[in-house]
Amino acid sequence: MGCCRAPSFWLCSTRPITASRSFRSLSIPGCVNASSNSTPPSSASYGRRWSNPVLSKPPTEIVRRWVEPDAYHSIPPQERFTVVSYNVLGDRNALNHGDLYRNVPSVYLNWDYRRRVICEELLQLSPDIICLQEVDKYYDLLNVLEKAGYAGSYKRRTGDYVDGCAMFWKADKCQLLEDESIEFKQFGLRDNVAQLSVFEMPEGSETGSRRVVIGNIHVLYNPHRGDVKLGQIRFLTSRAYILSKKWENAPVVLAGDYNSTPGSAIYKFLSSSELNILLHDRKELSGQRRNRNTVLRLRREKNTLFVLMDRLLNDLKYGWTDEEINVATGTNSHIIMHPLKLNSSYAAVKGSMRTRDSNNEPLATSYHSKFLGTVDYLWYSDGLVPTKVLDTVPINALVKIGSLPSKKLGSDHLPLAAEFAFIQCDREENEVIT
Repeated sequence: MGCCRAPSFWLCSTRPITASRSFRSLSIPGCVNASSNSTPPSSASYGRRWSNPVLSKPPTEIVRRWVEPDAYHSIPPQERFTVVSYNVLGDRNALNHGDLYRNVPSVYLNWDYRRRVICEELLQLSPDIICLQEVDKYYDLLNVLEKAGYAGSYKRRTGDYVDGCAMFWKADKCQLLEDESIEFKQFGLRDNVAQLSVFEMPEGSETGSRRVVIGNIHVLYNPHRGDVKLGQIRFLTSRAYILSKKWENAPVVLAGDYNSTPGSAIYKFLSSSELNILLHDRKELSGQRRNRNTVLRLRREKNTLFVLMDRLLNDLKYGWTDEEINVATGTNSHIIMHPLKLNSSYAAVKGSMRTRDSNNEPLATSYHSKFLGTVDYLWYSDGLVPTKVLDTVPINALVKIGSLPSKKLGSDHLPLAAEFAFIQCDREENEVIT
């Protein structure tokens, strides 16, 4: 087993800068330390030759900053916990979808190389709870993370798939009270899976023990099946709500790769808890098909009269079958609802214009030759507030790399990280009491 220790140069600054927001810089590590004897294989090959302009250039420095709003500085550390969500790119998917990684040197697709990079990223972040998607080498990760004090659970996808979702947690800080695995195939919603776990944090000096429901999901990719995507998300939120009620209204964090972009109908469903599906084209619900080149252009569509009329005419043509409506909503109604009041942690903590869109969501959490955009999120419910998030990478820095994975980034996704704090919320007056 290769070493996954975090090199000392990874942390650039540990002291926040006093300003309207505070930043702490993290330099994403390379797979091996310059002083290490472990080197990547030089002859890795998967049956094709690579055009490799990356090796002739100095590596692009990747710096990610912790963004901290001033409002919650007074919340004590014992009321806080950190969560990471990370699609680690399954080894089989990396090998079977070479068209997505034409610009990636084969050495950076090698699993042993990527495993070390991914482990370094996770161990340096040192989150209390880790939610991973597209995991097909679970025990490779468990063997490393166990040595760092983590316990873990895994749920493989059904059918012929070999990847699934994995969750890890610090055994000395998080006590697992209950866990549940969801096989969506049982409900006619394809072979995807999800995990739900209830954790109890150690007692604080003033408030006593804290409980939280953590969800982890990898939503169906297929952009044409927005009905299935909605059905999977609807079921996850419903089960999370039931667990929350069972454990005395424990707040909820839902991590994962939702295969839906900011501004899409599915995003609006998550953030508003309701959606009239008949007002949307099933094939455009996730926003994936429209988003492939828009981030690179960085142009916002203007709401001209022509655009609005064009959308209205398209809405009138959308046709949903009874079966598709039932898949999406679970009923014969064209209104889909979920029981949680959710907010996106990144949207709630303002970041840099170089990394965020007009809705304050990351410009990109995933990058390969056919996609540059955001599909990963950390959603949270009442009872929690994000006290900081790890900002993503500026678009120009990603473009200079050419594609992910790279020498210093182990997947074609970026890990998302957020620190949450338990708070009391007066629902009637909509005030947060810390």
